[in-house]
Amino acid sequence: MLATALNPITMIKTRRKITGMSAILLPFNSDGSIDLDGFCAHVARTSEAGLTPAVNMDTGYVNLLTPETRRDVLQHTQRTLNGRPFVAGAFVGDQPGASFDLDAYIQQIDLIQQYGGIPVIFQSYGLTSQAGGQIVESYAQIGRRCPQFIAFELGKMFAPFGQIYDLTTYAGLLEVPQCLGAKHSSLSRELEWERIQLRDAKRADFKVFTGNDLAIDMVMYGSDYLLGLSTFAPDLFARRDAMWEAGETGFYGLNDLLQYLGFFAFRAPVPAYKHTAAQFLHLRGWISTNQTHPHSPARPESDIDILRELGQRLGVVE
Repeated sequence: MLATALNPITMIKTRRKITGMSAILLPFNSDGSIDLDGFCAHVARTSEAGLTPAVNMDTGYVNLLTPETRRDVLQHTQRTLNGRPFVAGAFVGDQPGASFDLDAYIQQIDLIQQYGGIPVIFQSYGLTSQAGGQIVESYAQIGRRCPQFIAFELGKMFAPFGQIYDLTTYAGLLEVPQCLGAKHSSLSRELEWERIQLRDAKRADFKVFTGNDLAIDMVMYGSDYLLGLSTFAPDLFARRDAMWEAGETGFYGLNDLLQYLGFFAFRAPVPAYKHTAAQFLHLRGWISTNQTHPHSPARPESDIDILRELGQRLGVVE
């Protein structure tokens, strides 16, 4: 499938404009209710920083939300952005052994498009249990009903219904014209480098959105990003991205500090990074509490002192 041997050093793309998308944390009030004011403020500051907000993603607890809450999130996002772009997760919950449910996906896609967003197609058991050719055809069916969408590969370490596609299947995604790109969450540099090389050879406008919060420097090689880590500091990610485009050496130091934050936040159990995000955003004074969703794992209170030091190093916490 690949025309040449993989050599990441030769793949580095300097002075490139990076497309950044940031999964928005859904914050909570002290009484356990959703802090929609804090959410809207964070959507606004993310967009104003130059990143595209991504709502109803894993960082926003999409799989734990009721349909009514998902709709509320979309409605508040649309009102906050007033025509500025955003993307949103199209999540279909099913069980092992289920068939691909196109109608359920279209229902989620239509809802997102109703509020002006571009859908990010979450995987499901019904989608990933198919053979590669059938998977590509399923995305093609989505494309016939949706003018623009982003695909999503998710490793099983994140979700049991996830799958990292083989390169033949991935190449098929590039042939679906409505598919703008794909978020890649394998945590493997090698697999992501292969996708970048394939994209460069087959379809230059296709976006490889890294979801590797443990290797945020993948943007150096041609990935763009849709990350949960960037919700901690959309302002700093935007600054880092601008440094790369301008060829400024400050990119490396800031990237190192952000990666240090990523290593701490995304340690086991990985889903608890959402509580780490709440702790950090609360330290920054951006949300009213550091609570997490009651059905999502929590971090110890002792993490806050470490996060304060990291925030001080980054210059965003006193």
